[in-house]
Amino acid sequence: MYQKRKDIQKRYEGFLQTNCLWNGAIIYALNQFDIESKSTKIDAEINEKLRLGKYIERLVSFQLKQEESISIICENIQIQQNKITLGELDCIIKKENTVIHLEIIYKFYLFDESVGTTEIEHFIGPNRKDSLKEKLEKLSKKQLPLLYSDECKTYLNSINLEASEIEQQVYFKAQLFVPFQHQNKLSTLNNNCIAGFYCNLKELHQFTDCKFYIPIKKDWIIIPHKNVSWLKFDEFDIELIEYINRKFSPLCWLKKQNGEILKFFMVWW
Repeated sequence: MYQKRKDIQKRYEGFLQTNCLWNGAIIYALNQFDIESKSTKIDAEINEKLRLGKYIERLVSFQLKQEESISIICENIQIQQNKITLGELDCIIKKENTVIHLEIIYKFYLFDESVGTTEIEHFIGPNRKDSLKEKLEKLSKKQLPLLYSDECKTYLNSINLEASEIEQQVYFKAQLFVPFQHQNKLSTLNNNCIAGFYCNLKELHQFTDCKFYIPIKKDWIIIPHKNVSWLKFDEFDIELIEYINRKFSPLCWLKKQNGEILKFFMVWW
């Protein structure tokens, strides 16, 4: 039980320290939610079996409940048509006098200049199966418009709300990774979201004098620390084979000889 609480605490701290993907500017007509947490300590039970996205939602739920100016009206509402789920509203909250439909997103994207022509189009998922552009389009064209559907109207009536009274915002946090020794700064997205680099097997051999660790996916969000079972280069190289064969790019930690710890994605492509 103690270890579970410790894990939740580390993940919550990592979540809080992850930056929002953009600040101020509106991207794809999406307004970024603004919140500043007063406390970094969490006291909550979270099901370890939840996938990362749902786990993040529980962290956000706890964060929202700590704010006196915010009250949660409803969470995780499935909107259905003839028993078929059309989508889900992550949560509807009241912040001071404003009712907000809030969608929660936490993503990991890698910068690949060969994909697309704009900064947003260059960011893809670690396994090349998704992209930032696809997610932004899904939010703006499918997830947020769900609030205005006839099916959602029925639910909103049940809690005495109308879609016209509700603002829509996204709480979009992300960790961005750039090619090793990449120097360019971001012009559209938040530079503070850059969390590390990525490399392939061929490039990995420049780190033979380092040690490595492969965290489970829920620990991708935590701040790297030294108290883990570090692998020597040869041991790490052997473990990577299984990931590469499955065409899965794991997030890893790298500890240099001087003690510095870095985050990076080991890509199969």
